[in-house]
Amino acid sequence: MTSPTPATRRAAMPARELMPLLALTLSAFLLNTSEFVPIGLLTDIAGAFDLSESGAGLMISVYAWAVAALSLPLMIAASRVPPKGLITAVLALFCAGQVASAAAPTFELLVLARLVVAASHAVFWSVASPFAVRLVAPERASLAMSMIVTGTSVAMIFGLPLGRALGLALGWRMTFACVCATGLVALVGLLTLFPRLPRGEAFTLARLPELGRNRPLLGIYLATILFSSGYYTAYSYIEPFLQQVARVPSDLVTVALTVFGVAGLAGSWLFARLFDAHRRAFLSATMVGITAALLSLAPLAGLAAGPFVVCALWGASATAYNVAAQAEIIRITSEDASAVAMSVFSGLFNVGIGLGSFVGGIVCDGPGIGLVGVVGGIVAAAGAAFCVTRLGTMLERSAT
Repeated sequence: MTSPTPATRRAAMPARELMPLLALTLSAFLLNTSEFVPIGLLTDIAGAFDLSESGAGLMISVYAWAVAALSLPLMIAASRVPPKGLITAVLALFCAGQVASAAAPTFELLVLARLVVAASHAVFWSVASPFAVRLVAPERASLAMSMIVTGTSVAMIFGLPLGRALGLALGWRMTFACVCATGLVALVGLLTLFPRLPRGEAFTLARLPELGRNRPLLGIYLATILFSSGYYTAYSYIEPFLQQVARVPSDLVTVALTVFGVAGLAGSWLFARLFDAHRRAFLSATMVGITAALLSLAPLAGLAAGPFVVCALWGASATAYNVAAQAEIIRITSEDASAVAMSVFSGLFNVGIGLGSFVGGIVCDGPGIGLVGVVGGIVAAAGAAFCVTRLGTMLERSAT
């Protein structure tokens, strides 16, 4: 990835690059709003189907494992589709999944509807960052990637809290219906603004060993599994943790989740400002930050400002790691292989989400929800140790 000079950092992005990038950013916002909303409404969804919170939490695990299973095969198939046709088809499938989620009469059908959304998720997050980079001049690649990840942060700032507030006021089904309506706006934006990029060479299974021989890429994958497993051991149950352990009032739970998202914007900003010049240190710092946040969750729960401080560190570190890892994947793979490499990244990230949610459910049903941060922090600490001692050196050598 080319490092921008001060002059190019200041140059305004032309409208032909900015407008389709904004449509892609809105799509990223919606994909992550849809992914996160069940976390914010976990208690209500569980109550609607007479389930425990850990039982309803299985929906999060199943969604994540579906993304993990579907990412690579769907992306290999999709590599034959022109970018504009692919991204618009993905958004159309996403909207269909939201309609099905809103109308699901049983928990089993809700899970099936979420699997439709998972299929769109699997492809979208395989191509979002590579497409964003292709939309802009090389010197604005880091900015383009940070905008896509900003969509994730804004989903936490507005999407998750507003979705939760809407769900509490009008029912959780209405949240999915509103996500669908906004998704149709994003779809129109992509249809009218996204350029007809060249398709590129199709990726086949015969090229998978090419990725397997890329040791820095394998290192990122390992760190990502540890990162997402630790992260979602606690995050999947953050709403009941804040209410039951930290004794945060229901309206302030929404504020805490908003703080998480605002801090994600800060993480995205730090990436755009610091990553190109401090790649190794930046990636390691994000893993150390997530570990510190998780291990602090229980000790600071009794303090008035404690959960908000933890959410701030957690959100900034999580977003910064996500975009930094994606930037490294694009840097160390060829253009034709980057989307498939990213699909593996997305799949493994969701393996971690599924494992984390599953482990978190075991913790909730066993020793108690108060320990989800401790267990998640131990897993994340292993990832931080790997990043500090091994991964940084591997990535540094790949640049020489």
